[in-house]
Amino acid sequence: MKKLVFAAASLIAVLAASCISNDLPYPWVQPNVAEFVVASTDAQGNPLLSGPVQADSVTRTITIPLTEWADINAVKVEKVVLSDGTTCLDPTIFDKPLDLSKPLTVQFGMYDRVFDWTIEAEQTIERYFTIASQVGRAEFDVEAHTVKALVPMEQSLSSILVRTLKLAGPLAVMTPDLVGETVDFSSPVEVSVEEFDKTTVWTLTVEQTDVSVTLDRVDAWTEVAWLYASAEVGKNNGFEYRLSTNDEWIVVPSEWIVADGGAYSCCLRDLIPQTQYTVRAFSDDDASVEVTFTTGENVQLPNSEFRNWWLDSKVWKPWAEDGESFWDTGNRGAATLGQSNSIPIEDASSPTGYQGAELQTKFIGVSVLGKLGAGNLFAGSYVRTDGTNGVLDMGRPFTQRPTALKARIQYTPVAITHASKSNPNFSDMIGQPDTCVVWAALTDMDAPYEIRTKPTDRQVFDPENEGVIAYGIYQNGNATDGFIDIVVPLDYRATDRVPTHLLVTASASKYGDYFTGGNGSVLKVLSVELLYNYVEP
Repeated sequence: MKKLVFAAASLIAVLAASCISNDLPYPWVQPNVAEFVVASTDAQGNPLLSGPVQADSVTRTITIPLTEWADINAVKVEKVVLSDGTTCLDPTIFDKPLDLSKPLTVQFGMYDRVFDWTIEAEQTIERYFTIASQVGRAEFDVEAHTVKALVPMEQSLSSILVRTLKLAGPLAVMTPDLVGETVDFSSPVEVSVEEFDKTTVWTLTVEQTDVSVTLDRVDAWTEVAWLYASAEVGKNNGFEYRLSTNDEWIVVPSEWIVADGGAYSCCLRDLIPQTQYTVRAFSDDDASVEVTFTTGENVQLPNSEFRNWWLDSKVWKPWAEDGESFWDTGNRGAATLGQSNSIPIEDASSPTGYQGAELQTKFIGVSVLGKLGAGNLFAGSYVRTDGTNGVLDMGRPFTQRPTALKARIQYTPVAITHASKSNPNFSDMIGQPDTCVVWAALTDMDAPYEIRTKPTDRQVFDPENEGVIAYGIYQNGNATDGFIDIVVPLDYRATDRVPTHLLVTASASKYGDYFTGGNGSVLKVLSVELLYNYVEP
């Protein structure tokens, strides 16, 4: 039986509970999964996980990100650690591998209550099917196990060369193996795929089309637009664009175009915000239907030079006293034990007397009654203090798609003096250089991203979360020579997903969420700017 670990309640709590009448209600405390460990490699050493396992006590969900090497029908659980007072109603459930082809419900008990938790796996399998004279990209229906490709009308279906074919993970065996073979697709062709002692039959279909080139999609951002088209492979395929008010077409440079068989795409750059353009795809002498689009706005962030601050008792707040907040800090948490550690930079040339933020990592409090607080600044709001821990809503409503974040910063680090007591992995960091961090992300979630620093209920930002559509990070463990400009490129998962929230964070200590850093590290941020174009390296 796998080792299922349950944290024991303290003796004091047991004695206190014995003095309470049974008819009194138990406190409303939700269980938390402190640790959930699954097998990370197979017998040959291939990776089974594409990222860390995430346990969210708010949604009561455990998410396991699997690689192509993993068998989603047999996920091996090696260890489970639950919070104090929590039990698993069926502890034998983890004795055998879990079938996570669909979400699995498990029940955890705390006091006299039962809570349903969901264990789910996320796995992306790269699949492709390319043939000679193919038009566009093959269409996959994973649920129905079918795939369809198109060829021109003049291409005979009875004699088609299969260039590539991948229907499952890297361990799968296909029968027959069609790659490199000339195949008769006058009727659908079946291929058996054996993987993890399971056989799946896929149906491959090839059809003729009289359309030589199509402009499949245009994703218009602010100063760039993404174009996607389909045409016959091997021909002169490309794009043209123009201002909608002009008649002259401009050919997109070939180095901007990426081909994938009969599908090709490009990133159209150097566009003017809030301007109408017309584009079309071409293949040799044929052209697609023209598509018109309008670029987005060049939106910048409020108080981007951090000139507006006000002092509310001991708490410095990065907005005008009578204004609306966009940025916030962890000062409300720091002020419970001491003073604000994210403060304005005084500047006599500024109309407000301030420009910039000075983020200080400090040990706040006295002896064992204090803890390390990392100076930070973020787009969002400080929601509440849970004991001496913070609960934050990171992110503000935002629908544009910038390509990068630019910031002007200065960093003065010291060696790490304090490390997380709840996580032994941080103890070895004592004495190592502290590291500042500036990161940005875009999500399409319904609400801001909740951050909780309480060790027993901790939730930090996860760039692999499925709601994150773009992310970029800057890290530095060395002192800068005065102020420097940094650019943090945003890496997008998809070009057609429209964000709902923008997250921007700066901290003097990268692991401040774990109360780990150097007492005295200082990060100064003078300004931030959103960039909307791609610049050639």
